[in-house]
Amino acid sequence: MAKAKKTGAAAGVPVYDESKIKTLSSLEHIRLRTGMYIGRLGDGSNPDDGIYVLVKEVIDNSVDEFIMGAGNRILVSIDGDKVRIRDYGRGIPLGKVVDCVSIINTGAKYNDDVFQFSVGLNGVGTKAVNALSRYFRVVSYRDGCLFEAKFERGVLVSSREDSAGREKNGLLVEFSPDPDIFSDFSFNMEFLEKRMWNYACLNSGLTLVLNGKEFKAERGLLDLLSSEVNGSALYDIGWYTGDHIEFAFTHTNNYGEENFSFVNGQYTSDGGTHLTAFREGFLKAINEFYQASWKGEDVREGVAAAVAVKLKIPMFESQTKNKLGNAEIRPWILQEVKRGVDEFLRRNPQAAKKLQEKILSSEKLRTELNVVRKEAKEAAKKIELKIPNLKDCKNHLGDLDKGDETTIFITEGLSAAGSMVSSRNVYTQAVFSLRGKPENMFGKRQTAIYKNEELYNLMMALGIENSAQDLRYAKIVIATDADYDGYHIRNLLLTFFLTYFEELVTQGRVYILETPIFRVRTKQVTRYCYSTRERDEAVSALGQSSEVTRFKGLGEISPNEFGQFIGKEMRLIKVDIQTLAAVPNLLEFYMGKNTPDRREFIMQNLIADL
Repeated sequence: MAKAKKTGAAAGVPVYDESKIKTLSSLEHIRLRTGMYIGRLGDGSNPDDGIYVLVKEVIDNSVDEFIMGAGNRILVSIDGDKVRIRDYGRGIPLGKVVDCVSIINTGAKYNDDVFQFSVGLNGVGTKAVNALSRYFRVVSYRDGCLFEAKFERGVLVSSREDSAGREKNGLLVEFSPDPDIFSDFSFNMEFLEKRMWNYACLNSGLTLVLNGKEFKAERGLLDLLSSEVNGSALYDIGWYTGDHIEFAFTHTNNYGEENFSFVNGQYTSDGGTHLTAFREGFLKAINEFYQASWKGEDVREGVAAAVAVKLKIPMFESQTKNKLGNAEIRPWILQEVKRGVDEFLRRNPQAAKKLQEKILSSEKLRTELNVVRKEAKEAAKKIELKIPNLKDCKNHLGDLDKGDETTIFITEGLSAAGSMVSSRNVYTQAVFSLRGKPENMFGKRQTAIYKNEELYNLMMALGIENSAQDLRYAKIVIATDADYDGYHIRNLLLTFFLTYFEELVTQGRVYILETPIFRVRTKQVTRYCYSTRERDEAVSALGQSSEVTRFKGLGEISPNEFGQFIGKEMRLIKVDIQTLAAVPNLLEFYMGKNTPDRREFIMQNLIADL
């Protein structure tokens, strides 16, 4: 008999046989593949970090109770790492408390009679919170009885059933995120307060209390949009509420458009079919009312809008629910938006006049811009074929293959770009190198971009000349040196984005790259440090004889070293703004002509770097 061929193991290929096949429990899978359930982990410094998703998942269930007419008050308290959430809804049926918080695909969200407009249709949310908490306690109060269960890292440790005394019906959930999963984290109350405010605006009549501070909005999205634009609206905000849709809109003097879209109370940062249908309906309503044929970019230039829909079966593109995919909702949203906008304009002639003036102004500006744009293109015809100082990647945003992984790094100088270009992933990572400090664009019209070769090239590299929606990369990463010049360039770039392409920031597309400032090493061990505290800790751990190197700029980090800093462990800080209204004053103070005020601020807040 012929001998069987040897497997590839002898040639260095890992053995792949029956012993390598594993079946994980739902608990093990959540803890092993955390990102699938809650997205990024983080340390609490970003509003999208996992600890806030845990809080959200529990509150979502309480909000679902309110939507179904049970309970109009939610109490939230956070003390250190301990979160406590109490609602006054119906409570979980006592015999199913343990199952509902620990067994995936178990719950009442699949029953339209019990929950009609829920975000958490997958039966995962609270189970993920339980699995990712070092301590988790749930108490359900129903009709004078209670059932309590305690868990540790998703494993039940005790349960009991007892009398509830005078406690009102509802649910109490307490948990502490697991430090083994979320290392060195802390809650930012500013992020949580904004989330409470959004919940209140999306659910008129609901009161949320966070550490004693009350959040309530009687006018829904009208209140939300009012707080966002905060006095910069060109006319009274339009507001419409229907059975399954609510929206509010106005115009400001900002560039581009700002949209806040929600589905069943879930903020959809990447929009989706509901936002597309709203934008289409808004344009049709305007053109029909004024009997015009204005272009979408002129009608929507400077618009600020919020839209929220309620759907029985929302289809999101991921577990984190950032983008809606239901195609069948377009017709009814479009018609209802047309009706709502038309009613507002007919009842508010002064607002209608202001809106018309804004559109005509935007149309005139676009015509001027097209002239400048044509001149710029004629002066740089080769740019369309090859953009100077851009090392592009092979994939781009929108490509089915790794489009969502694409990143463009904006660096200062060719030396800094050199190490990055050599160590990048050519399929998903592009590099654009600046020649130095870009021009301060604060207070300048959009036509100024076309008179600035470098910023024009950057705009073309990003693909956002006609619309921010044409962005070619999923992430824009500002990668400047960790010195004063680097910080200045960073501010100039942020001014550029916030002035002309603010929606890139509000959509969470703009990031800051953190790179090490120090390298501490011995012959056996090398540590990279991002602060003087980390440097001192490394020296203490490796010994005073260890070699300490301070990187003056990114160009000093060799390609062999740099690869890890833009790889899987890349440290990014998302650029976030709390409200649109804060942007003009922020830019005016830091980038305007008030030099004495800035000097006084610097002197009062100066910290010596020892």
